[in-house]
Amino acid sequence: MQELYTKYKRLLFKLAYQLTGSVSDAEDVVQDVFLKVYDVPEDKLAEPKAYLCKMVTNRCRDLYKSARKRREEYFGEWLPEPFLSSNEDSMESVVRDDLLSYAMIALLERLTPSERAVFVLREALGFDYQEIATLVEKSEANCRKLFSRAHAKMGLTSEDLVHRESADYEWVYGFLAALKQGNMNQLLSMLDQEVILVSDGGGKVQAAINPIITPDRVARFLLGPIRQVSTTDEAAVKVVEINGQPGIILSSRKGVDSVLMLHVEGHLIRNLYIVRNPDKLSHVIK
Repeated sequence: MQELYTKYKRLLFKLAYQLTGSVSDAEDVVQDVFLKVYDVPEDKLAEPKAYLCKMVTNRCRDLYKSARKRREEYFGEWLPEPFLSSNEDSMESVVRDDLLSYAMIALLERLTPSERAVFVLREALGFDYQEIATLVEKSEANCRKLFSRAHAKMGLTSEDLVHRESADYEWVYGFLAALKQGNMNQLLSMLDQEVILVSDGGGKVQAAINPIITPDRVARFLLGPIRQVSTTDEAAVKVVEINGQPGIILSSRKGVDSVLMLHVEGHLIRNLYIVRNPDKLSHVIK
């Protein structure tokens, strides 16, 4: 059992995290699954990877259905929990190629549990349709339809790059420099005309209740409270690997204040995600 845990825990965490959008829930699911495996007859573990992935998928689908109601009642915009993927001592240390970008995980909220499961298994973890059909207990044809439907709901085309659609480190440092200097023109030049900024405070800290759109409004928002936090003498600004991509952590004397994630298309920022809900920031503390 220890061998199974060591071999598959990170794969199962990646699957559970992308199915729930919650680091805490993913950790609980993985622990719960391995506790239940103790009671599984050895003959059912002839193919442990498939069996464990099926257990995680089923557990996450049940969990996600119950979480839907809470998210519908959530104050403001709901964003996935970010985590430090560079933390080698934790379960959240992941192989980037098996992890969807933060922007993609945010888009997964548009899907049903079945669509989400098929999309993650196929696009993130590379399972073929025959394997997916077994894991989700549906026909291959149905799985293909669910995958196609998921693409449509997420607004994706066959040419979209699904993995790690993010800014590189140079882009992030350039963005920070423009922010600290209060350079409105520079910020506007980095924003796509259809840019959207989403912030998540969970009703516990100040955040925009609704998404902010248009380059001018996004830039002015960034040059307001976000710039004040990033330029105060008591603040620390770090660029680190979050969710397998460059992200920004803003901290004060009280601890982590915000996490910013950027999604870039065509050398322009298309989406900005700002997580401020303190309940979602415990996994970005080094």
